[in-house]
Amino acid sequence: MNIHLKKLSDQVLVLTGATSGIGLVTARQAARRGARLVLAARSEAELRELENEITSRGSQAVSVVADVGHQEEVQRIAAMARERFGGFDTWVNNAGVSLFGRLEEIDLADARRLFDTNFWGVVHGSLAALPELKKRGGALINLGSVVSDRAFPLQGMYSASKQAVKGFTDALRVELEEEGAPVSVTLIKPTSIATPLPHHAKNYMPVEPTLPPPVYAPEIAAKAILHCAEHTEREVAVGGGSKMMSVLSALAPRFMDFFQEMKSFQQQRTDQPVRGDRNRSLYRPSHDLAERGEFPRHIFETSAYTAARLHPLLTSALVLGATFLVEQLWNARRR
Repeated sequence: MNIHLKKLSDQVLVLTGATSGIGLVTARQAARRGARLVLAARSEAELRELENEITSRGSQAVSVVADVGHQEEVQRIAAMARERFGGFDTWVNNAGVSLFGRLEEIDLADARRLFDTNFWGVVHGSLAALPELKKRGGALINLGSVVSDRAFPLQGMYSASKQAVKGFTDALRVELEEEGAPVSVTLIKPTSIATPLPHHAKNYMPVEPTLPPPVYAPEIAAKAILHCAEHTEREVAVGGGSKMMSVLSALAPRFMDFFQEMKSFQQQRTDQPVRGDRNRSLYRPSHDLAERGEFPRHIFETSAYTAARLHPLLTSALVLGATFLVEQLWNARRR
């Protein structure tokens, strides 16, 4: 299978969930690097504002109001990309919502709504993208999570949806490889990212939710996404915490159970009482056009692990160079 991915400056990139968090940062970074953008989200006013922001700086963008839980609306995104730009080279399924609360407390209608966005949104987006990507080649990038590998208590339904995304993505990748389709299929697995996700989530708890540490800047996730638009990658964990959690879950699952029993509940609860509507953006769009949310703990602006993962040759050269320098210094001291 010969997959050729263009430079980002030569690409048309479709992005769902474009008006908040990782999606918003990715849209702005992609525009600065010269990509033409098809932006999709539920919030019309914020989409128009983002489109105007990008085009006023000399980049090209078009926006489509769409709920990814509805297949016909996702098909409209693809149709707009073909109408405006003649097609697309990368499709990023980024839209997502969350729930906080014990599984026995969660209304199944809320759980189904979450799956409509997080899982079926990825399915709808992937199926809409594939005819174009199989014809011209390109990248399909799906947003999973560290919880694709390790479920979190109090985010059980969110974890289940992201594990479903991983299963769908892995099976689709193999099917496309078997038929020789020129499509790169990547699963992005962020750990806790400092986006408004917990502030937008429906909340069953008596206090405001938050994300467990370590928490990373959304720019790290956006860079990983755009790297995968230009380079074939199977999976990319965003943040060393994501990789560590996945490895420990595979090697020591009972230890991780014990750790989460001791830590995960308190780490996802703040001491702030619930503010505003508990439903938040589960059933309606958010309207803040915000890259980041409020977090009571340190936010890591860089990730050495992710940087090394995305640039292995450079990292190897640096490690070899450092090793050589240490050896020379050691030999000089012995002489």
